Amino acid sequence: MHDSRRLQAVQTPIIPVIADLIRAHPGTISLGQGVVNYGPPPAAAEEIARFLAEPDNNKYQATSGVPSLLEALSRKLAAENGVAVGPGHGNRLMVTAGGNQAFLNVVLAILDPGDEVILPVPYYFNHEMAIVMANTRPVLVETDANHQLDLDAIRAAITPRTRAIVTISPNNPSGAVYPKEALSAVNALCAERGLFHVSDEAYEYFTYDGAKPFSPASIQGAAAHTISLYSMSKAYGFASWRIGWMVFPESLEPAMRKVQDTVIICPPVIAQYAAVGALGAGRAFVQKQVDRLGQTRAMVKSQLSALEEAGLAELPHAAGALYFLLRLKSKMGPLDYASKLIREHGVAVIPGDAFGLTRGCHLRVAYGALRPETAVEGVGRLVAGVRALAD
Repeated sequence: MHDSRRLQAVQTPIIPVIADLIRAHPGTISLGQGVVNYGPPPAAAEEIARFLAEPDNNKYQATSGVPSLLEALSRKLAAENGVAVGPGHGNRLMVTAGGNQAFLNVVLAILDPGDEVILPVPYYFNHEMAIVMANTRPVLVETDANHQLDLDAIRAAITPRTRAIVTISPNNPSGAVYPKEALSAVNALCAERGLFHVSDEAYEYFTYDGAKPFSPASIQGAAAHTISLYSMSKAYGFASWRIGWMVFPESLEPAMRKVQDTVIICPPVIAQYAAVGALGAGRAFVQKQVDRLGQTRAMVKSQLSALEEAGLAELPHAAGALYFLLRLKSKMGPLDYASKLIREHGVAVIPGDAFGLTRGCHLRVAYGALRPETAVEGVGRLVAGVRALAD
């Protein structure tokens, strides 16, 4: 008796590993998991009363999402992303239980065993895990020193088995924001080669220093080959509510509905109602939170830059998401390094090899969950730990 050989080939999720270490060392400040330090707007809770007022809401609802949420998301996509959805536009909209489920839907809908998906490195580990779970192959492509896309390398990685190219912008784990020109070039390459462009935009609101997000699905003619993934987890403080959504070519609708019905039937309806309320608060609510996080980010960047100035690390440019990806000048393995930081210095980060960074010692530093007082203390511990481990 043994578990699935497919699952044996999948990497162990790193977040629970680090969480176990944190629990074993009380008082540790976490710069690990990518969450925010705020909750949903009050309007989210107010919508729950409307859910409870209708007894039929306790039954299964539409596979793709409740009408009120689909309408709110359609308006949001048109106004903010330049993406029109529905009949006549060549694409469809589906609500999912978060961005991770949306990506799993994509993997199951477009891939056959042995197919390949191009992942620029660093990748988001749950993307790589889903691809491996499906008996398909992630093809890893290097990015430049600031983790920006290398189009020539992506083009060279395409084979007859390639089915899709994945981009994440703003990026988890690097914080890089890909410019419109780069994303447009990837999208054009996908159109040229008959591939899907899977664009993960979960961190679309989290940009700084003048960087701007871009939705490839807004490109004229992109609907037939572009799949866009979104999430409320970060922007609206909605992580445990599990609401995301996806825009995909209408040709994939039968396959997507099969996957959705099998995996979840319909996303949690009470959470969908809360999402309608949250979206009603709109971009203004999110921007207020992002502005506050920007102050924390500036403090974190300043302290980490001191390590760069001391010759102990490199800090690639990061203009988005909730992360800095620290490149340490150390021969120690990243998991060993992260473990020492927890055990000896009371601060947790995520080792870079979980994101495909197998050369050198990288650590993802997440600042979204920090409040000002814990930010100063937590990053101070990290800086002190790096200095101590360099001695």
